[in-house]
Amino acid sequence: MQEAVSVAVGWLTSRDEARPRLMMGSNAQLIGLAQKNAEFAEALRAADLNVADGISVVMAARLTGQPLQERVTGGDLMERLCGEAAVHGYSVYFLGGLPWAAELAAEKLQKRYPGLRIAGTDCPPMGFEQDPQETERILKKLRWARPALLCVALGAPKQELWMHRHREQLPVRAVLSVGAALDTQAGLRRRAPRWSQRMGVEWLYRLLAEPKRLWRRYLLGNSYFIYLIGKQLLLRQRKPSPSA
Repeated sequence: MQEAVSVAVGWLTSRDEARPRLMMGSNAQLIGLAQKNAEFAEALRAADLNVADGISVVMAARLTGQPLQERVTGGDLMERLCGEAAVHGYSVYFLGGLPWAAELAAEKLQKRYPGLRIAGTDCPPMGFEQDPQETERILKKLRWARPALLCVALGAPKQELWMHRHREQLPVRAVLSVGAALDTQAGLRRRAPRWSQRMGVEWLYRLLAEPKRLWRRYLLGNSYFIYLIGKQLLLRQRKPSPSA
């Protein structure tokens, strides 16, 4: 987490006029989806910072010899960066979430971090990404606000695809995908308790809480992820050594 925060703060405080930096997170579901959706895979690869937003990714990285220190969720990274923004004086813009989630989240975060500058909030209607006029409206608001950090809470894979497609048009320094973080910050959704996160069973808690909505994601998505990791390990074992 600290490494991700340091990298992001460097981008946010920089005066470099290069295109905005993209920050995304990967979990078992998204890695599985990237195997089937070429554009989404391209969006993930285009990210300047890609954190492990799922304990399964951390565990798989260790199994495949590419260990990661810890899980870093988009929501936790967003909150840390809001704290840094209050200290350093750069502004934040919230896009997405349930109706009123962005506004409520902004109010709560400003109370938690006095001095936090909210450049704006927006909750576009469902399907807005298919409407060029609605997209232009959002981009126009962003051009007027010119925030340092844009937090996009449209849900995966929509948020990552939107960030990637409009990267060149975004007048910001960095963009972070945050999933349902605005909803949970606003109190409109309940996040899994800390003990389930520490034990690595947050997915099970969420599945039991919302089985109809999440059973496909976790039962099918996690199974496919396990298959992909098993396949990778098997191929590595069969690969001849350089001395062979």
